[in-house]
Amino acid sequence: MINPALSDALADATERALAEAEIRLPPDVLAALQRAAEVESDEGARSELATILENVALAEERQVPICQDTGVPVVYITLPPDIPLSSAIYDGVREGVRRATVAVPLRPNVVDPITRRNTGDNVGLGMPAVHVTPGERFTVTVLPKGAGSENASRLGMLLPSQAADIPKFVAETMLVAGGRPCPPVFLGVGIGGTFDGAAALAKEALLLPVDTMDGYEQEICDAVNALGIGPMGLGGDTTVLAVKVKRADCHTASLPVAVNVQCWACRRATVEVRL
Repeated sequence: MINPALSDALADATERALAEAEIRLPPDVLAALQRAAEVESDEGARSELATILENVALAEERQVPICQDTGVPVVYITLPPDIPLSSAIYDGVREGVRRATVAVPLRPNVVDPITRRNTGDNVGLGMPAVHVTPGERFTVTVLPKGAGSENASRLGMLLPSQAADIPKFVAETMLVAGGRPCPPVFLGVGIGGTFDGAAALAKEALLLPVDTMDGYEQEICDAVNALGIGPMGLGGDTTVLAVKVKRADCHTASLPVAVNVQCWACRRATVEVRL
């Protein structure tokens, strides 16, 4: 039986999370952009970063989306032990996306993959993507993904002997992408697991705080910035603002590696569901 109270509460939380993510950058993401603007040596790149920061400020001031491509919603739910996983969870998320499409508003981006018919409400077959995990609190986290960055993402089934080549694989991903994903970007890297698991890890890595990187993440970051692609692909020191890596054990004969590219607008927000 569908629990209407649960579904409505989740719809409300999803709508609020999408509004927050689309209009206001997370503090750690904003700080990364500000740091890049302070240290960038290229005059043209500094101008691009200043324009990005002005865009962010105007979006919050006017309470409008940061970017005209409001993306497709990717949703992560944490369920406490007393909340069962039921169809009400998925119904609530879908309704929240419909509401946000009108209220925020969100650009209708979801289409049939073959006919390209637009659903009009960002809900369709397999959309929004909903990932559910156990947790202490009942929360909804949204990660809107625009097409420019998503289209530049990449998955490779490397050989185990190629572990040392992972930074090169990530740098090659951005070399091919160039300015298409609206750099400076954030890169989520998934290493290990399975073909599909590595892609999931890469996307989940984009939910991690970007104000710190470990030595391995910094190594990859430096390799990408050495390309000189720069903000909006016009050259400069800053091609990537942060690299975040998530790992999982894999088969002895396999080394899946995925790179999920996110543009400078690394939009994400978490809202607690109130029952």
